[in-house]
Amino acid sequence: MQRLYDFLRRHPTGVDSFWAVVLFGVTALGLATEAGQQGRDPDAITVLLALVQCVVIALRRRAPEKMLLLSAAGGLFQLITDTDVMISNFAMLVIIYTVATRDVTWARRFALGGAVVASPLAQMRWQEQQASTAGKIFIAGMLIVPFLLAWVLGDSLRTRRAYFAQLEERAARLEQEREAQAKVAVAAERARIARELHDVVAHNVSVMVVQADGAAYVMDQAPDQAKKALETISGTGRQALAEMRRLLGVLRTGEPAEGGEYVPQPDVEQIDDLVSQCREAGLTVDFKIEGTPRPLPSGVELTAYRIVQEALTNTRKHGGPHAGASVRIVYFDDGLGLLVEDDGKGAPHELYEDGGADGRGHGLIGMRERVGMVGGTLDAGPRPGGGFRISALLPLKPAH
Repeated sequence: MQRLYDFLRRHPTGVDSFWAVVLFGVTALGLATEAGQQGRDPDAITVLLALVQCVVIALRRRAPEKMLLLSAAGGLFQLITDTDVMISNFAMLVIIYTVATRDVTWARRFALGGAVVASPLAQMRWQEQQASTAGKIFIAGMLIVPFLLAWVLGDSLRTRRAYFAQLEERAARLEQEREAQAKVAVAAERARIARELHDVVAHNVSVMVVQADGAAYVMDQAPDQAKKALETISGTGRQALAEMRRLLGVLRTGEPAEGGEYVPQPDVEQIDDLVSQCREAGLTVDFKIEGTPRPLPSGVELTAYRIVQEALTNTRKHGGPHAGASVRIVYFDDGLGLLVEDDGKGAPHELYEDGGADGRGHGLIGMRERVGMVGGTLDAGPRPGGGFRISALLPLKPAH
């Protein structure tokens, strides 16, 4: 049955042609019977009008507006020639319904007008001699009902189709918007992971390079210090590998790497460990906390840690051999303040690979992106008299 139904849907004109043939056959049989009772042959004009109405049925979906005009012309010719009503006039109901289902405004209005005037005109042309005036009006009104009902059913179907088409269009648009939002979210997540990888690699590799240089310098004179530097390199490398493995696992599958676990995101409390690591690498760092420490949103915690990490990394890379740094963390009622300064020589005329004094490097760009994500502000630039300063204010609530 489903195959038959699909076949009929693919061949609508064939289906209409079948019913047109059936209608013509029934009409021809009725005309022949009536002519036989009267002892004459069927009238050629009557047969031609029946054929015209059946053609309207056959082509109603292929050319509905033209078939409407053809049906109207046939009806007027039937009135003029005083041809009696026959079974094929049923085609007028069908074409009125068909045109009402379409969005061609003039045709729909023309069909509605035909539905209203067809029955009164027929009643005026072929009057019931035995009926009174009121009876004739009643009969005409009753005959209008089928035509109006056909038009109303067609118009209702048109409205329903338009409604479902609008729903499908809206669903498709929402699906496109969801896909676009998903792509934006994926891009934002990849950018976040890229910043994390940058911070991990830049900081830890910087520490390892400094320690390796120090170990090579004191290898012969102070083996114990060289051994300690190598141990620091080993620990720093393992930490970097663990964080990189976690980030790459999330980037690839959304899960931690096989055999590993998620490493907690760094927070403000771990800045003390970060400063200690930098001191062990040979960088003099003055670290102070002002205000009352308290739990902060995870985004603010991570942003604060990464800003300090990046700033101290840049100090080691660009500050010179005897540069020192200071880190200040201030807890305000409505936010967290960060101030990282160094007295190094810097590189004011070059573009740093990870961040420079001109603010165009990837490191400073990453800082500004992180601060912007939590609704904060960042100020970075050279200090008067030498060195570099990074100042950030991270609000506890995102800006609206």
